[in-house]
Order: sequence, then structure tokens, then C-alpha cells
Amino acid sequence: MPAVISQTKCTGCGLCDLFCPIDVIHMEGDVAIMRYPDECWHCGACRLHCSKGAVTFEFPASMAGI
Repeated sequence: MPAVISQTKCTGCGLCDLFCPIDVIHMEGDVAIMRYPDECWHCGACRLHCSKGAVTFEFPASMAGI
């Protein structure tokens, strides 16, 4: 699953877009969107740089080793 960006928590700072190594995140107005979600590497750079906690990853249980 690609990164999930909370539209209510996102402040539009653009750091997730800036630090995404493959440019799948795009700023649309004042919020970030996943432009190419299927190409997300799940590297976590966007989540690491989001000070508002607007970026999360939701993995299926089968991927979590449960």
C-alpha cells in the first residue's frame, strides 16, 4: 500500500513532496496528494519529514508477519 496522506492534518508545507525520492507525491494547492500511488517504494521519507503526522502507511496483515 502506498503512503496515505491525511488531508485534515496536512498543512501544505511540501516537505513530503521535496523528500520523496521518486516524486510520487505532488502538491495540489495547499495539500499533498499521491500522484502515482502504485509506484511508491514505501521508503518512509515522506513520513519521516512530516512534522504534523499527516503521512501514514497501511500494510495488509500478511505483510506485517502476523
